[in-house]
Amino acid sequence: MLIDEARWWHRGRKWCHMVSDESLDELHDFAGRVGIPRRGFQGDHYDIPEEYRPKMIAGGALVVESRELVCRLRAAGLRLSPAERRSRQAY
Repeated sequence: MLIDEARWWHRGRKWCHMVSDESLDELHDFAGRVGIPRRGFQGDHYDIPEEYRPKMIAGGALVVESRELVCRLRAAGLRLSPAERRSRQAY
């Protein structure tokens, strides 16, 4: 599990991204174990509110910079285009 810095503002909160560079199953399993609802899934990553980030790190997520997170997601073949992410949010 990889998590980047919380730097994106939305609705008055800062958010970060959490991904797996192994599989979406691993990502969903981890998110479920640490209490992140499926509605936070954005097709290839979870959006995580800043206040949940320490819990993700304590649960085993590795802190990386955003650029590395995206590079590792692409290298794993899991990165989706924005259009693909929008179409897959429901599953």
